[in-house]
Amino acid sequence: MTDNSAQFPPCHPEVLPERTGVLLANLGTPDGYDYWSMRRYLNEFLSDRRVIDYAPWKWQPLLQAVILSRRPFTSGAAYRSIWNEEAGESPLMSITKAQTAKMRSVLARRYGDHVIVDFCMRYGNPSTRSKVRSFIDLGCRRILFFPLYPQYAGATTATANDQFFRSLMAEKWQPAIRTVSAYFDHPSYIETLACSVERALAASNVAPDILVCSYHGMPERYLTEGDPYHCQCQKTT
Repeated sequence: MTDNSAQFPPCHPEVLPERTGVLLANLGTPDGYDYWSMRRYLNEFLSDRRVIDYAPWKWQPLLQAVILSRRPFTSGAAYRSIWNEEAGESPLMSITKAQTAKMRSVLARRYGDHVIVDFCMRYGNPSTRSKVRSFIDLGCRRILFFPLYPQYAGATTATANDQFFRSLMAEKWQPAIRTVSAYFDHPSYIETLACSVERALAASNVAPDILVCSYHGMPERYLTEGDPYHCQCQKTT
């Protein structure tokens, strides 16, 4: 952390010591499972051209008039069945907070308060924009943006990066930035997956005949158009 305060005249506005920010980015979550919370979240998610790439004049009337009049009820019921009522948040929010706290603890032991760790959501809260602004307000002149997706996909990693870059467009003095690339075949990630599977098998009373690995789906044409997600999932498996 660099303190250049001695270089400025007495009338100069306060310049904070320089820090580095690590911003974890996850998909997102509604603020609640009621109709309007679900509708806001689904509208933002399903209006993303990285997720649904149909022309807006075709897609938006269907989304606004049909899908968002029904889907918030069914999705809300699903969220309600898994909602963390004690914390008042979705499981994804609870898990992301725990991941962030763990990384914050590890980096604090190594770098002290020189490095700030926080998280944002691509859809919903806390927004990417609010966290970028917070980092800059805290003196972060370097930001490492870390989308929490082992495999790259346009509908996940790319749209998270898009939102991060859009947030920087509002800044007069942009920090230096780096983004974390996909880590689908990183040895530490593979080892973590293997340990997770081994723990599950050890706790089971029945030995499985086959292990099925499941990933989120996407249209086949995304693959032919150049999205590497399918290939990276194969390599992880």
